[in-house]
Amino acid sequence: MTDTYLGPSIDEIEQAREVVGAVAHVTPLEVSGFLGDVLGAPVYLKAENLQRTGAYKIRGAYYRLSRLSPEERERGVVAASAGNHAQGVALAAQQLGIAATIFMPRGVALPKLQATRGYGADAVLHGPTFTETLEGAIEFAAATGAVFIPPYDHEDIITGQATLGLEILDQLPAAQTIIVPIGGGGLASGVARAAKLRAEAEGRSIRIIGVQAENAASFPPSLAAGEPVTKPLEPTIADGIAVARPGDLTFPIIQAYVDEVVTVTDDDLARALLVLLERAKLVAEPAGAASVAAILAGKIAPAGPTVAIVSGGNIDPLLMQRVIAHGLEASDRYLTLRIMLPDRPGQLATIADTLAEANANVIEVMHTRHHSGLQISQVALDISVETRGSEHRASVIRHLREVGYDPKVVIVD
Repeated sequence: MTDTYLGPSIDEIEQAREVVGAVAHVTPLEVSGFLGDVLGAPVYLKAENLQRTGAYKIRGAYYRLSRLSPEERERGVVAASAGNHAQGVALAAQQLGIAATIFMPRGVALPKLQATRGYGADAVLHGPTFTETLEGAIEFAAATGAVFIPPYDHEDIITGQATLGLEILDQLPAAQTIIVPIGGGGLASGVARAAKLRAEAEGRSIRIIGVQAENAASFPPSLAAGEPVTKPLEPTIADGIAVARPGDLTFPIIQAYVDEVVTVTDDDLARALLVLLERAKLVAEPAGAASVAAILAGKIAPAGPTVAIVSGGNIDPLLMQRVIAHGLEASDRYLTLRIMLPDRPGQLATIADTLAEANANVIEVMHTRHHSGLQISQVALDISVETRGSEHRASVIRHLREVGYDPKVVIVD
């Protein structure tokens, strides 16, 4: 090994595939005509959201646990996670007969908590934020001797995730671009290392593009600085890739093998989730849809057959409801307007008729006399309608103004 670890060898990744294959599925690689038209090159979706536990994390977790010594297995394992890593470690431990304790934030989504416990792990709710949760897990490891399983910054974790890179190229040998979500970098470093080594052995090149959420993008400033730096996290729906600092092991691998890292907004992620639902019939979590978001946002230049990794599908149904509404609005297919009306009979019916003339379907109405800025003789009407894109949206607003109303667009939270 050199002073700087640059990832596993092809032989090590192949050996890991044999181990990981005992528990992980070979997930589908599906062509997307819609995304191909958007990109201007063939696009394939690598559906790791259909993986066991609903995400790629089982690959690295299982490989790491499989390499524990008998004495380490006897001590058990501990991890800290709000979601996919928790389930990956829990299932891996169940399969290998190892006791697992998973520390999770107190506000973790109920489906993720239930799934982790369903795989046989002892789930401990600790701390209001992940920082406290992680501290609790590390303290538990020190007190009990349990082996701490990191989510991304370990050679075995990286090697396990690298099996996905070889699997993609087995399914699509002609792939010229792979787009991969990046949080701490475990998946991206493994996939990039595997794909670059395989392509090099074949005497060709392959492009690897990483995608981060704009509000949690620690890699662009780190790559610019030439070393890992911490970026304060801002709110994002992509909690699965919200990591403030690149891993010490993953950073140099990504620096060496990932050609470019781009960022996407929460609006981009919401649109991508909606496209995956409608066009590909795939349920993804926001972080898992980051690769698709980059295509839809125009962040990817076309360059031959392209694989977008859909890295996970564990989304809370309540969050899905909100994200779908946000995605519809971001796609100009959902419009909420606030209109001040005279407080007299018939006004609501008149508005409904006006919207019908504009071919807008009303889906929700809130009518109130209690609103700041209202005159005593007025009421406020918040009305939500379905629209068919930006042109129809503009047409609806224009039609209301033509008949004398002053609609204001309300942004959906």
